[in-house]
Amino acid sequence: MAWNTPGGSGKDGRNPRRRGPLDPLLDPLRGMFGGGAGGSPHLLRWAGIVFGLWLVFNCFVLVTEQQRAVVLRFGQFTRVLQPGPHLKWPWPVERAVKLNATQIKTFSDTVPVLTRDENIVSVEVNVQYRVDDPLLYLFGSRDADQVLQQAALSTVREMVGRSDLDTVLSARSAISVAAKQRLQASLKDYRTGLAVTELNLPNARPPEEVKDAFDDANRAQQDKDRLKNEAEAYASKVVPEARGQAARVRTVAEGYKTAKIATATGDAERFSLLLDQYQQAPEVTRKRLWLETVQQVLSENRKVVGGDGRQLIYVPMPAAAATASSSLTPPLLPPDLVAPTVTTIGDDARPPRDARNDDREVSR
Repeated sequence: MAWNTPGGSGKDGRNPRRRGPLDPLLDPLRGMFGGGAGGSPHLLRWAGIVFGLWLVFNCFVLVTEQQRAVVLRFGQFTRVLQPGPHLKWPWPVERAVKLNATQIKTFSDTVPVLTRDENIVSVEVNVQYRVDDPLLYLFGSRDADQVLQQAALSTVREMVGRSDLDTVLSARSAISVAAKQRLQASLKDYRTGLAVTELNLPNARPPEEVKDAFDDANRAQQDKDRLKNEAEAYASKVVPEARGQAARVRTVAEGYKTAKIATATGDAERFSLLLDQYQQAPEVTRKRLWLETVQQVLSENRKVVGGDGRQLIYVPMPAAAATASSSLTPPLLPPDLVAPTVTTIGDDARPPRDARNDDREVSR
């Protein structure tokens, strides 16, 4: 009111106050927080507005896609809020604790380990994990991240300690898989609410004191692997050739076997047929066999015929010699084309004779 404003004019005779440029903006605040009975309703109204805004913001919970929210009612777990808008009782009745459930956390460290063959090796450990159960992550253990670190180092020591040095240096993938499974089981037993997404052993090296000796052993191992690969390459080249040659010899043997069996079978059948013919006509069969035998013998050997046509000399020769001698002798001509020759025996000379007469004499 004008009479109650400092510097204003009123019944008490005070001088009026000059108004400044900010007075229009400050007048509502003066009316809200002014003295007297007229200012109390305005204060309560603004207090109610502030309380309503606090209540709305305290009861409304917005959970993002990467988050999960654990709701506690008077400190006791009630539910887990998934991504999206949610309502809850205001504090201190209910309280929502948000955490990032999709973030991939990483833990790396280097640990010295004694292998099964009593060699010390420094192994690098790299573990990637995330929150799988928000309730267990918050209340299952005192510090889930610290538990995971200790459990990871313990698991790697155990798995590497069961392996020898060569396996740790050259075949760490199998150790990594086994260590991951063992670590996940340990985290489940410890109620950490964490899930291991990846466990790697990227490097393993000996201590600096034995690095030179280890490098020599490593080079020897590489030479061994190289020679082994060369031997395997040579074997892959020679073995197929040997198998092909063996298959060829086996095929030739099978063919020879089949041919011999077929020949023997044919000879046996021919002998059986010949026996039947001999039983039916012994004389004719015997004479035919004799003629065929003589024909076969004479056709495969060299013969010398005298000039007078009366002498026939049989000279047995091997097959190779007979082939060679046949290439040196002139071809035989029919009896009609044989030129008359004079055969000299000692100092006597006989006149030539007709070849046809000689043939008749031979036939007689």
